[in-house]
Amino acid sequence: MGESLFFDVAILTLGVLALFGGAELLVKGAGRLALGLGLRAATVGVTVVAFATTAPELFVAILAAIDVSSAVGLGTVVGSNIANIGLVLGIAALIRPLTISDTVMRRHVPFMLFTAILLPILAIDGRLGRLEGVILLAVLVAFTLYLLYYVNVDPASAPREVASSDEVTPMDVAFVVVGLIALVAGSRWLVSGGSSILLAMDVPEFVVGLTVLAIGTSLPELAASVMGALRGETGFAIGNVVGSNIYNIVAVLGILAIAVPITVSPSVIRFELPLVVVFTIALVAMMGYGRRLSRLDGLGLVAGYAVFMWLLFA
Repeated sequence: MGESLFFDVAILTLGVLALFGGAELLVKGAGRLALGLGLRAATVGVTVVAFATTAPELFVAILAAIDVSSAVGLGTVVGSNIANIGLVLGIAALIRPLTISDTVMRRHVPFMLFTAILLPILAIDGRLGRLEGVILLAVLVAFTLYLLYYVNVDPASAPREVASSDEVTPMDVAFVVVGLIALVAGSRWLVSGGSSILLAMDVPEFVVGLTVLAIGTSLPELAASVMGALRGETGFAIGNVVGSNIYNIVAVLGILAIAVPITVSPSVIRFELPLVVVFTIALVAMMGYGRRLSRLDGLGLVAGYAVFMWLLFA
């Protein structure tokens, strides 16, 4: 038993490290590729980098659904969105107050709120099947076209954004490829180690995804947002989480629902899914007041996440 637990912890740790490293490489390579094509830094944060940092949730959710159960995949996405708000933005705001740009507030935040409300509506009958998956992917397409429209209307400044240092190189492509490989390996290790440890403790499958897998897959967002806060790039930190939460629901759950239809228990419909909406509304209210997240807001978000974790295991 002791050797088995040690092995599971080692595999879990390797999975987290591989996800972290893979996401970092993918973010670096994909971000430079996007900047090289002329996208603004804010747009890169909400689209390319956010989608890249969502890749761990995608790989983990699908592998968990196949290897364990679809409930684990759903828990990973739900838990990741809550962790992104309560833990990631909370810690980033504690490090440095985060300024909210008008662009993110007008164009991206409404989509984040819409997707958070859409999820429990689609799951109200206790199932996320192929039809719901198609609806979520249709929202993803609409969101992408919406962003591309504004990129065309308000194009990036080529002399400033696409400098010689932003030219696409073979190394950028290599970062993307190696990052994807690390994400695949890390996802399998995280699912294997994390689920083995908690399932051996008789923790429900959904809670496995909601906790250890969700936190593990939120580490790329945490790293990107904390580094953005430390460097004073607060808009990047906000855009990263807002975009990631949108993609988690419409892309990850959309693909997952089509591949492996998800059964949603009544308790999840009553508690966890409404909590995603509550956390999202609280975040939007904080961002709307003064267009910033203060350290007090950050403390409130972290405290809210701590209460959420306590309620799970109380």
